[in-house]
Amino acid sequence: MARVVVVGGGNAGLCAAMAARDRGAEVTLLERAPIHLRGGNSRHTRNLRTAHDQGDDFLSGAYPASELRADLVALAGGEGDEAITDLIAEEAGSIAAWMEDHGARWQGALRGTLSLTRTNRFFLGGGKALINAYYRTLESLGVDVRYDAKVIDLEVVAGRALGVILDRDGGQERIACDALVLAAGGFEANLDWLAQHWGPAAYNFAIRGTPHNDGLMLERLFAHGANRVGDPTRFHAVAVDARGPRFDGGIVTRLDAIPAGIVVNCRGERFADEGEDIWPKRYAIWGRRIALEEEQQAFAIIDRRRRDAIMPPVYAPHESATIEGLANAIGVSAPCLAATVATFNAHAPAEAGLDLDALDGHTTMDLDPPKSNWALRIEEPPFYAFPLRPGITFTYHGVAVDRSMRVRRDGTVFDNVFAAGEMMAGNVLTSGYMAGIGMTIGSISGRLAGWGAADA
Repeated sequence: MARVVVVGGGNAGLCAAMAARDRGAEVTLLERAPIHLRGGNSRHTRNLRTAHDQGDDFLSGAYPASELRADLVALAGGEGDEAITDLIAEEAGSIAAWMEDHGARWQGALRGTLSLTRTNRFFLGGGKALINAYYRTLESLGVDVRYDAKVIDLEVVAGRALGVILDRDGGQERIACDALVLAAGGFEANLDWLAQHWGPAAYNFAIRGTPHNDGLMLERLFAHGANRVGDPTRFHAVAVDARGPRFDGGIVTRLDAIPAGIVVNCRGERFADEGEDIWPKRYAIWGRRIALEEEQQAFAIIDRRRRDAIMPPVYAPHESATIEGLANAIGVSAPCLAATVATFNAHAPAEAGLDLDALDGHTTMDLDPPKSNWALRIEEPPFYAFPLRPGITFTYHGVAVDRSMRVRRDGTVFDNVFAAGEMMAGNVLTSGYMAGIGMTIGSISGRLAGWGAADA
């Protein structure tokens, strides 16, 4: 019986462990976090994107694999690995049923789900419930799960993994393996690594997920000759409330006010089009945009009429009866913010309804930058401001893989080393993001890596 070691206890690692066990392997899963924080970034998720030819009780219509593939290609702008992109689209049609067989349960989409009722399945109880279900499945399958298990090195000789080295209570422990699956996430929680590419700005970033994704396993794979993929300056980042925690704010600190109003920087000036496209396609560009601004901070400004059109925030917005008072509350120049709002209003159309689920064509005229849709005047008090900061979800820099998720090295592949989840997502994702696609890639790559490791 082959002995497979899986490093990482999030969605991708859990799928790999279940898949390897299904194939008859003896499996040990090493989760760096304590049991109450198990699951990595996956515990903050809500859904995954699937391919399907018709709707059902949880999906409002068809989303064929060809459309998913086209969306992925457009998202990557031609920079992704075509073979891996095709593979994800192909496997996305069968992954939901496989997940159900291993404990996943679904629910209908709720308000504030980015209009994803056709394309995405939502987890009953959210990502934490999915993770708990998977751990129960691992227990029933007899998988050896170890918590607080920090892997500090890989024992690799001539392209073959022989084992891993754990840091255990100040000492070291070796665990031998016949095959190794690495699903330990990216390096988004390593601010020093981010600062190598972003400079001091990186220390102003919020990290939406686990503090354990410090890139140590990526670093060790690179040291053993793994081929790199993806730009280290790029990541999936969204606008989050600047008052949220440094780590583990999750999905609840995300703010959806941007298309409903305008966004200004610390000087009180607009700097981008807030209405380019419907929110599911554009929400993930705003983290990077704000990261490029002074002090890595911005503010979404709306008036009373838009307050109920957005998801209820975790933190109450700043509020004032005047724009000048709002500026004083957020520390922005009052004359500058007042001028920005006045200029925007002068170039925006007269009052219209607000439907953020569809492009409405209400655009500014002769304004730079424009607002291409939902360009509604900000003129009815009280006025509200939401402080924004980049919230990093995961990095795109990782290792190259083949269609079995075997890690590539120097024109060939490692004999028995596989990667799944964030560690290999850069083969498909290069800059933008589609809601739920990270869980899709993690589930598919995990299943394939587990099967490959068991067979190796």
